[in-house]
Amino acid sequence: MQIGTPLSPNATRVMLLGSGELGKEVIIALQRLGVEVIAVDRYKNAPGHQVAHRAYVIDMTDDKALRDLIAQEKPHLIVPEIEALNTQTLADIESAGIATVIPTVKAVQLTMNREGIRRLAAETLNLPTSPYAFAKSESELQAAIDAGIGYPCFIKPTMSSSGKGQSRITQISEVKTAWDYAATGGRVNQGVVIVEGQIDFDYEITLLTVRAKNAQGEITTYFCEPIGHVQEKGDYVESWQPQPMATKALEESKRIAKAVTDSLGGLGLFGVELFIKGDQVWFSEVSPRPHDTGMVTMASQRFSEFDLHARAILGLPVDVSLTDAGASAVIYGGHETKNLAFDGVEAALAVPNSDIRLFGKPESFVKRRMGVALATGKDVTEARARAKLAASLVKPKVV
Repeated sequence: MQIGTPLSPNATRVMLLGSGELGKEVIIALQRLGVEVIAVDRYKNAPGHQVAHRAYVIDMTDDKALRDLIAQEKPHLIVPEIEALNTQTLADIESAGIATVIPTVKAVQLTMNREGIRRLAAETLNLPTSPYAFAKSESELQAAIDAGIGYPCFIKPTMSSSGKGQSRITQISEVKTAWDYAATGGRVNQGVVIVEGQIDFDYEITLLTVRAKNAQGEITTYFCEPIGHVQEKGDYVESWQPQPMATKALEESKRIAKAVTDSLGGLGLFGVELFIKGDQVWFSEVSPRPHDTGMVTMASQRFSEFDLHARAILGLPVDVSLTDAGASAVIYGGHETKNLAFDGVEAALAVPNSDIRLFGKPESFVKRRMGVALATGKDVTEARARAKLAASLVKPKVV
């Protein structure tokens, strides 16, 4: 792999579609390797905009806007970081040989839609999943629940992220509210939801799975140590690494993750979400990009998930080794404002083996993720306690 010089005619150019906190870290990782990066998002001054070589605000579902920008910037690689994209445009761009979509157009199209990825996992690859059905109306949703999904169950838009539009219901009186919330909370195609039966599991993990070239130039699959996490309403609030697991469960997790990522293809890091009970493993979801729960790797691994993604998509060797037991804890905005400030940073950084990342988002909401605390320790228990303490000491306020 030859890498040029940024801002010169021979530059290696990468365009990120979506430039939030995860995209920002990918941009930084790419720039450390001498890559010229163009950050695109739907709002001005997104976190990634603040560090990229150039930044743009467009509607990424708009075919013409997307085509025009790609024609103007001529990226070698296009790296989707969000679901709200015109994937047909990307397919056309790649088939015309204009740019390579990471990891593949197929992966982007399937994973941005819960229906596509669930049918691939359960029906094509025959992997274990929770019971599920899709519904295009409230009556179809009710019929699916009555036909065997049962209560409690989870209602989700087929296209969404960070818990948007998701709810857990336990009785018939909650169906209408859940339908309305899911049908309006999705991205791109509103009005289609997935209903999933609740399975009895002990814990859930993210298995960061990297498809990268080895020293012989062959595509090889690598696995980071499993990441445990806590979610509230579908959004992560805390993660840690490594999650202790039985050997058989870990091997089954790797088998499932490899089957899914092999089918999606390409190069890069995937966040594969799995449910675990004893030695049993169920596939949940996959993101063809760094995962929010994987922010813990900024403290726990030699190379973070962002470094691994950057290296992998450039065809460079990767190292997934763990260096410390680590943890992360979310820092919420706590306020609805465009004038947020943070007190307590010095107190948070005084916590042993701690660090924080403040994302620089231009607008805060009460439950918007505005930062994350990171920590390491002699074990996961100590790391989690330190991360949660550090996060609690950061005090967002309106100024």
